[in-house]
Amino acid sequence: MAPLSDSELAQRALRVREHCIRMATDGGCFLGASLSCVDLIVHLYARVLTFDPARPDAGDRDVLLLSKGHDVPALYGTFAEMGVIEPGRLANHLSPDDHIYWHPNRAVPGIEFHSGSLGHLLSVAIGVALDIKLRDGGQKVVVILGDGECNEGSVWEGALVAAAHRLDNLIAVVDRNRFQANIETEQLVPLDPLAEKFRAFGWWADTCDGHDFGDLDRVFDATDEPRDRPAVVVAETVRGKGLPSIEARADRWFCNFTHEEIAQLLRELRGGGGSDLTSEPLVVR
Repeated sequence: MAPLSDSELAQRALRVREHCIRMATDGGCFLGASLSCVDLIVHLYARVLTFDPARPDAGDRDVLLLSKGHDVPALYGTFAEMGVIEPGRLANHLSPDDHIYWHPNRAVPGIEFHSGSLGHLLSVAIGVALDIKLRDGGQKVVVILGDGECNEGSVWEGALVAAAHRLDNLIAVVDRNRFQANIETEQLVPLDPLAEKFRAFGWWADTCDGHDFGDLDRVFDATDEPRDRPAVVVAETVRGKGLPSIEARADRWFCNFTHEEIAQLLRELRGGGGSDLTSEPLVVR
């Protein structure tokens, strides 16, 4: 199958954002955080990972772990666009009759590990990467972290262990949207300079624009070059990307909109003009 062009990737990312928005009602979801990593996840599955949508559990697959599990609408939406799960299944979001919930569940095809309690999956990724090494496998392991999640001590303990074992098949991707929950990261516990901190822990590190497919190509191509250490990509992103009315807002982490508001946001996403939600507080119903 021919690789997707940038315009095709952009269209896929747009449709994934539509899925995320539709999941932000009838109980809601972590919409702002999910929208920041849509382009990352779409790009990873299209151009970085060895992954067959028809065989999501194949033994030769690369492994993606979503440590910032509250962004799972972006992952579910990507799976729906790839054919891993039926798109109609996303309508079961939060239904007791399905496993489509606020955080990843291994009962859903393609989900590698439960997550949601932040700070844990880098260590899980290290275990998977080390197991692949011990079996002389060639797969890569990619783990997506939130930037606020990097306040967890277990992240830096894991970073030391990964460097000590020279896990060159491990790539961490930090979704650097500069918010954690309802506050800016640099107001709570400043993280900058984040890439330099990982380098000090023995990692190869680079930064990129997490919404620019060309820049993502550049940095992930660089991770394929020979190296004797784990790699981290610090992807600069925007919370709520695609919806100007909620972009870069601390109060748009978790959202639960009415059906009428969802229709309005979908029009905004498609360029139909800004919504009137700009000055409203966080909606929790």
